[in-house]
Amino acid sequence: MTNEPSLWSFVANAGPIVKFVMLLLLAASIWSWTIIFQRFFFLKDAQFSVKKFEKQFWSGSDLNKFYLALNSRQDDLHGLEHIFYAGFSEYSRLKQQATAKPDAIIEASQRAMRIALAREIALLEQHLSFLATVGSTSPYVGLFGTVWGIMTSFRALGAVQQATMAMVAPGISEALIATAMGLFAAIPAVIAYNRYASEVEKLSNLYDTFREEFSSILHRQII
Repeated sequence: MTNEPSLWSFVANAGPIVKFVMLLLLAASIWSWTIIFQRFFFLKDAQFSVKKFEKQFWSGSDLNKFYLALNSRQDDLHGLEHIFYAGFSEYSRLKQQATAKPDAIIEASQRAMRIALAREIALLEQHLSFLATVGSTSPYVGLFGTVWGIMTSFRALGAVQQATMAMVAPGISEALIATAMGLFAAIPAVIAYNRYASEVEKLSNLYDTFREEFSSILHRQII
């Protein structure tokens, strides 16, 4: 009684092109899962930071004291802290100049916050494009490996006079593993990308809303 071939035997007996496709998909899958876990903790931390900042900011504390508290760690600010610090720093600097007009001060502060906002959104979206790429291309890469493997199997069958199912099945099975690996890499990447893109959009809206509200606060103070 012969033993049934294992999954590893199919991989080991595959052709060089199919093996390369499998290794490529395996590497893409490992890197995707690394990004998935990294983005999960990063976005959770960003959401926690928003809640913490809003609780402190809207508690009625003095803006100058709040700014000075952030000034001690200005190189380690993220999220709303970074946006607030950038806007209030520019506001405080220009307000000390006697020749600066109120409208110019507010405009400069808003510009500084827009730059900080763009940088924070870039951090939120970091590596998401890779997940989108893996999710959209992995099935096609796997399909390429499958097609190539089937072509190789049928080309080998052309060299024999009588083809049997036992001769065809192993080659096709080896080729189909590439498609399975493509789906294995793509499905988690697509799910993670859709979820994280939604979370990034929510955080971006919160950042932008705070920027508008803080601009109104600065405008009222300078009038």
